Amino acid sequence: MARTTKRLHKISSRTLGLAPGTIAVPEDAPRPVIKIMAYDRDNLVEETLENVADIPAYIKKFPVSWIDVTGLGAQDVIESFGTTFDLHILALEDVLNTGNRPKMEAFDSNLFVIARMAHFLKGKKDQLELEQVSFFLGKGFVISFQERPGDTLETVRDRIRKNSGARVRLLDADYLLYALIDAIVDGYYPVLERFGDILEDMEDEIVNNPTHDCIRKTHRLKRELQHLRHALWPMREVISGLIDDDMMSDKIEPYLRDCRDHIVLVLDMLETYRERSAGLIDIYLSIVGHKTNEVMKLLTVISTIFIPLGFIAGLYGMNFDTQHPMNLPELSSPIGYPVTLGVMAMITTGFLIYFKKLGWIGNKKNH
Repeated sequence: MARTTKRLHKISSRTLGLAPGTIAVPEDAPRPVIKIMAYDRDNLVEETLENVADIPAYIKKFPVSWIDVTGLGAQDVIESFGTTFDLHILALEDVLNTGNRPKMEAFDSNLFVIARMAHFLKGKKDQLELEQVSFFLGKGFVISFQERPGDTLETVRDRIRKNSGARVRLLDADYLLYALIDAIVDGYYPVLERFGDILEDMEDEIVNNPTHDCIRKTHRLKRELQHLRHALWPMREVISGLIDDDMMSDKIEPYLRDCRDHIVLVLDMLETYRERSAGLIDIYLSIVGHKTNEVMKLLTVISTIFIPLGFIAGLYGMNFDTQHPMNLPELSSPIGYPVTLGVMAMITTGFLIYFKKLGWIGNKKNH
């Protein structure tokens, strides 16, 4: 793939000097824990470091080093990374401002990538967590910044430790960056599987027992799916930017294209789930409307039966003089009362038979 030699979109890392105290860490953020995995084809060193100044020695000794920083709660540590690795102050501000959308920025000596990692909180299968992960790709190293412990990158660590899939130990740091981004994208699959189970449970709940709480759950589900879409949609541009950047070697391009295909597949699944979640409201309204119709149908049956019965009872319940010739003759009949009850019973039976044929009562469906 032909690449442009002039990188006009790049920003010099020294455009703004990094003076102490120029960045602010998030409140209540945990103190950073620095872990390094430095390796070549045959050797691997995995350690937890106390000082940022110890890292360059590993980078000089090994062709690839992954520095994973978990926690953003120490300003001096973040500033040390900036001065040690010539990281632009604007990029460091984006690292600490954890509400960014995924993006890619190219600087003179490194690439800066922001991705959003999706997973459910430990012990809370229904509480979605979207965490910002920031990457810096330099010559022979990748630095990752995470907000808190717990991630979807353990598969990459296992591949490095076991040396399974020879590419991760044979290729350079740009392949490591791809592998980390790909692991984040693959982490969306179990999240979507969980959302699929939630959708099925909600569909059953709405069909069997629709309540007002179903509306609240549906709106929450739609909002979380929308957040997932916002977190993943810009990743297509990020991958396209990596493909076009000359800090990524030509041999990494097929892997990046495959990663972009995974993103498109996940987005397709997200769109399907969003449509299903939107359909839950229609299902709820249909079920509630059907139940309302059943209630109105029952009330109509009762009203229709009792209207003629009420008329007969009211007619023969009038207190007129039974001796007057213009009075109802049935009032003087000795069998008038049982005859009236019989007529009422016949009317009731006739209506019940008629409504049963219509399918309003009984098990017969109304076609």
